[in-house]
Amino acid sequence: MATVKDFRNDVRPNWCPGCGDFSVQASIQRALAKLGKEPHEVAVISGIGCSGRISGYINSYGFHGVHGRALPTAQGVKLANRNQTVIAAGGDGDGFGIGLNHFMHAVRRNMDITYIVMDNQIYGLTKGQHSPTSAHGFKAKTTPEGNIENALVPTQIALAAGIGFLAQGFSSDVNQLVSLIEQGIQYKGFSLINVFSPCVTYNKINTYDWYKEHVYNLEKETGYDPTNRAAAMAKIIETHGLLTGLIYRDDNRVAYEDQIPGYKQTPIVNDEIALDPAVFEAAVKEFA
Repeated sequence: MATVKDFRNDVRPNWCPGCGDFSVQASIQRALAKLGKEPHEVAVISGIGCSGRISGYINSYGFHGVHGRALPTAQGVKLANRNQTVIAAGGDGDGFGIGLNHFMHAVRRNMDITYIVMDNQIYGLTKGQHSPTSAHGFKAKTTPEGNIENALVPTQIALAAGIGFLAQGFSSDVNQLVSLIEQGIQYKGFSLINVFSPCVTYNKINTYDWYKEHVYNLEKETGYDPTNRAAAMAKIIETHGLLTGLIYRDDNRVAYEDQIPGYKQTPIVNDEIALDPAVFEAAVKEFA
């Protein structure tokens, strides 16, 4: 059985010391090991940004795609091999800026993949511009007098779009994050785990201390029911999206793959693709 060490490789992350993405990477590796996965059974698909580099730092199949397009690629991988554990990963700009349209349709489609977003409320790779999740009034290189746009709340949008599994973590709380990732991977359908992952270089507002002061941990609330969609939305609104834990889960939704007429249980990658010579010759004669 694989261990955490088996999901590590020799590529050294070039994230800034203290970046929250280190903890997200470690949490993914721990969750995969705890679930008994093997490196060849996992594919990590990422987009562009600091967090997009994560696909190269985990010992598994990986694909570092273009900006905002991690989800279409991840869905393609899942359709080709329905037995593969597919994780899409990226940042708030990648997923909720240029990639928002893909995110909405991935929620609607409900394919069995897990989407982990490292949300730091800023564009870090391009040196500190405000992002879709930056708060109103947030000062950055592109908003020196304060952001005049309202922040996008990913959990609220996901729940409104009908997501079946919704969770949010904090990179400083690794034990909770590992548990949420485990649950997300085990969920049969599309799961979102948004992670507050502080940028220690360009975001001096949403720091580790800031999150510890402002984030509400749902695990401390007695009687919270994550199967109650209306209650989940109310809690998101009440906390302005600053909450962690399992927010919502609907086990009645059916995964996309299980609804495709004639979609075989045997993965496409295991199909015999050799073409019968007689069929080939007939095709050549037809179009000659």
